Amino acid sequence: MIRVNSTARAAAIVTLVVVALLGSAYVLGRSLVPEQPRRHATGATTNGDEPHYTDQLPPDEPSGTPSASQSTGPTEAGQDGSGRDASGDRLFGAHTGTGSDRLALTFDDGPDPRYTPQVLAALREYDVKATFCVVGENAQNHPDLIQAIVADGHTLCNHSWHHDVSLGNKSTDQIRADLLRTNAAIRAAVPEAPIVWYRQPGGAWTYPVVSVARQLGMTPLHWSVDPSDWQAPGAGKIAATVSTQVGPGSVVLLHDAGGDRQGTVDALRRILPELSTHFELEALPTDPT
Repeated sequence: MIRVNSTARAAAIVTLVVVALLGSAYVLGRSLVPEQPRRHATGATTNGDEPHYTDQLPPDEPSGTPSASQSTGPTEAGQDGSGRDASGDRLFGAHTGTGSDRLALTFDDGPDPRYTPQVLAALREYDVKATFCVVGENAQNHPDLIQAIVADGHTLCNHSWHHDVSLGNKSTDQIRADLLRTNAAIRAAVPEAPIVWYRQPGGAWTYPVVSVARQLGMTPLHWSVDPSDWQAPGAGKIAATVSTQVGPGSVVLLHDAGGDRQGTVDALRRILPELSTHFELEALPTDPT
């Protein structure tokens, strides 16, 4: 029989006690440390770097910028009132329809001395009224074309001074100055013409640009049919897209300036007979509700 002396027995007891105390301290320490928020990747980078990680709870959004769940007022963008179009972009209440069975043709980026007169001639031939979203510097350079647009019974829409897609990301003072400058150029040509619509270049809507436009008495105007004629795909493709996508209440986006727009002019002459037969085409009203 092996005998264990008292010294060895005492050492073993001390070791067991120390191990037990250390285990208790570890458990107690873990319970006192608050749980850290989980972290997740916000998306891969495009330069080969590791994805950026951030805390699960997002920081508070800047004052005056609504979150996706916040309502920004009445919207016509989607049936769920989310303020987003089909691609998920926020429209912040910008109109995408006429609000009736009537169809609206809209022309952006003009006026242009080569293409705007051709568009006006085609519309005149079929007795169709439309809405022209004009760029301020173009209005200043071609006041005679602004006068011709109004003389034919079409309505006007502010489209910023220099087609600034990033305008909505600037300060409210800068946005206001841009829109007022554009209105001033339009009114220099047609002092009495109402300007009650505003279209943000590129459809890059933000809460500040919508807010300023409304403060200035202008209703934000988006669209529901876009044949991407600004890419000059040819008259046939432009006409086919419009013909297959329009419906009651559609707002069609076309361009009479900003590049070679002969395809748009030619497509317009193809679609006007059909559209005039099936729809009542209107210039957007000067008293939108």
